[in-house]
Amino acid sequence: MVRNIRELEGIERIHLMGIGGAGMSALALLLSGSGFDVSGCDLSRSEYAAILGARKIECVAGHSPSHAERFSPQLAVYSSAIDPGHEELVALRTAGAKTEGRGRVLSWLFNAHRGIGVAGAHGKSTTSSMIALILERAGCDPTVAVGAEIRDIGVNACCGKSDLFVAEIDESDGSFEFFSPAVTAITNVDWDHVNYFHTRQDVLDAFIRFARGRRPGTPLVVCAEDEGTQSLIAAVKEADPREGENIVTCGWGKSWTWGAFDLVRKKGGGVVFSVAREGQDLGRMELAVSGDHNVMNALVACAVASSLDVPFESVLGTLREFRGARHRLQKVGRSALLEVDVVDDYGHHPAEISATLSAMRDIYPEERLVVVFQPHRHTRTSAFYRQIASSLETADVTLLLPVYSAGEKPTSDISSRDICEIMEKDGARCALCRDEEEALSRLDSILRRGDVLLTLGAGSISHLGEAWLEAGRKKTTDFRKDIL
Repeated sequence: MVRNIRELEGIERIHLMGIGGAGMSALALLLSGSGFDVSGCDLSRSEYAAILGARKIECVAGHSPSHAERFSPQLAVYSSAIDPGHEELVALRTAGAKTEGRGRVLSWLFNAHRGIGVAGAHGKSTTSSMIALILERAGCDPTVAVGAEIRDIGVNACCGKSDLFVAEIDESDGSFEFFSPAVTAITNVDWDHVNYFHTRQDVLDAFIRFARGRRPGTPLVVCAEDEGTQSLIAAVKEADPREGENIVTCGWGKSWTWGAFDLVRKKGGGVVFSVAREGQDLGRMELAVSGDHNVMNALVACAVASSLDVPFESVLGTLREFRGARHRLQKVGRSALLEVDVVDDYGHHPAEISATLSAMRDIYPEERLVVVFQPHRHTRTSAFYRQIASSLETADVTLLLPVYSAGEKPTSDISSRDICEIMEKDGARCALCRDEEEALSRLDSILRRGDVLLTLGAGSISHLGEAWLEAGRKKTTDFRKDIL
């Protein structure tokens, strides 16, 4: 990991506000691994706290102006969920600390390396995880920063010794425009983060700027099946026709630079398909992860690896074993009593929900699918509640939790009730729950032997599946005690 970075000269102590989030915890690990004295705070203790604690990174609960004196940082970094006028940031600035957003600071580290930047509305965590694991297994020793734990590595960030840096680059606040990759990958361009991007065109324009901001003459790998990326490719070529030589496309069939065909979806999980490069058949690829979207993610990873001279045979071996990123179609466990598999997924945008449910039908083609969904952010729910309802209707039963605000105030009267009403009107079986406790109670009466339970959302819902399993284990234990 590069330590001599111009923007960080003279800085030894760095404090992170919102350190418990996936992106901020990754940045904390990188800064700590680079030799900085790192501290942080967040409103609650997250799943990343144990990892940070093992690295001797002090994390405290809550935000407070007193942290300016307690930690005396020279640089304070804040997540996009923190208001720049927050009283703790004001106190830190008053005490002489420089303050910057997460994206800007991560870009300082990234741009000092030969960066592989993965962006896109959906799929960037999985795709960047695939690329990171491919390079790690190929002996390239990259630095990595991903917005989810890579299950095969056990962390969401690590400092490598080479000049390569694989990063998931977040577009949600526009900060991805600070990055200048040496290899750029874009999985798709879709309208999301409506609190920042007010129109679909705003999103497209930002991605075009990001694509054009990469280092001159470097590869631009694009999943070209997406309508948004097709518009992006056209805009990049129009601005500079010579860019066509640097654009690497991925899609279904043999007409792309990298293509997938003859797909076989495996019951129980996984897919097998043939891979073509420039129309030439390279052979069969097997993925342990499921879903057509992951086939496209794998093609992007293949293209990036090829640009870095990683042999295709090495890529095949790695992706055959790749278990995915945490909270992405992750099997949480299985109820021994009811023989119910429990799966958790991060999907919260209509396109992600549809892709997840489609993959679940591939894995469990005959089982009844029960979904507990937690909408994420009021702005997203207001903009997409009709599409969310439509995407959820392929489930057999859906329980809807209240909107997870992520710090937002309601922007309209639209709520989970509106999603439920649309689904009921269309004949789908669904029900509203006041909270997670009610959802757990309802699951006991809904789930049957052999069903599949999917918890879905980007908020606090990820622990609900394990909570249901634990409650079942306790009931089984109590029953055994009663009969002995």
